[in-house]
Amino acid sequence: MNLDLSNKTALITGSTKGIGLAAAEALREAGAEVILHGRDPEQLRALEQTLGARGISADVGTAEGCAELAAAAGQVDILVNNAGIFVPSDFFDTPDEAWDRHWQVNVMSAVRLSRALAPGMVERGWGRIVMLGSESAFNIPADMIHYGVSKTADVALARGLAKRLAGTGVTVNSVLPGPTLSDGLRDMLAEEVARSGAPVEKVAADFVMTHRPSSIIQRAATVEEVASMILYACSPLASATTGASLRVDGGVVETL
Repeated sequence: MNLDLSNKTALITGSTKGIGLAAAEALREAGAEVILHGRDPEQLRALEQTLGARGISADVGTAEGCAELAAAAGQVDILVNNAGIFVPSDFFDTPDEAWDRHWQVNVMSAVRLSRALAPGMVERGWGRIVMLGSESAFNIPADMIHYGVSKTADVALARGLAKRLAGTGVTVNSVLPGPTLSDGLRDMLAEEVARSGAPVEKVAADFVMTHRPSSIIQRAATVEEVASMILYACSPLASATTGASLRVDGGVVETL
C-alpha cells in the first residue's frame, strides 16, 4: 500500500499528546510536512525538536484562536480536527458553561478551521479533512451526555461537509475511536493502577469490560491503532472514501 504523503502539509489540532501526537507521527513517517498544535508553548518547542515539525500555540476553543491558528498554518493539504475535551458529569449537574466549552472545543473548532482551510484545498483540487468523533457519538454515555452530543455533531459535520465539497477532490470523514489508552485515560486510571499494582493495560482492559462490555477486542485500543485509520483517511488511497464514519471502536457499537 502506497501511503506516500510527500509534498503534502498536514495540520493536526491537539497534537502534543495522545491520538493527535500519534497521528502527527504517522503522517510525518508517510512523508507529510506536519504542523503541530497545542496550548502549551514549551511542549510544542520540545516536540518541534524531536519531530522536526513546526508548532503553533493557540486556543481553538475560541473564534480568535482558530483564526490565529489558520492564519499561522497557511496553506495545508490535510486537516485533522483532533482537539477535544471530555469531562464526566451528570446531566443535572452540568451547567451551560460546560456544555458551551465542549461545543466550542469539540465542534466549533472543526467548523472554523474547516471553513478557513478547505477553500484552499478546493482551489488546488486535493485535500483531506478528518474529524475525530467517538463511539460515544452513537453510544451516548449517560455520564457524559454533553460530550456524546458534541461527538455526534462532529460526525454530522463531516457528512454534511463531504456533500458540500462533492466533486472537488477534497474528502471529509470522521474517525470514531472507542476506549483508547491515551493520556486522558491513563490519567483517569492512575489511582487504580497505583492501588492495584497492575499494568495500566490490564487496568484499562478491566475498565473497558466494565463500562463498554460490548467491546469485541476486550481491551483499550492504542493511540497508534487509531492513528493508522487517520493516516489511511488522509492518504491518496482513500480517494473514494468520503462522508464516512470510520470506526476504530473495537466493536463497542452494537450496529452492523
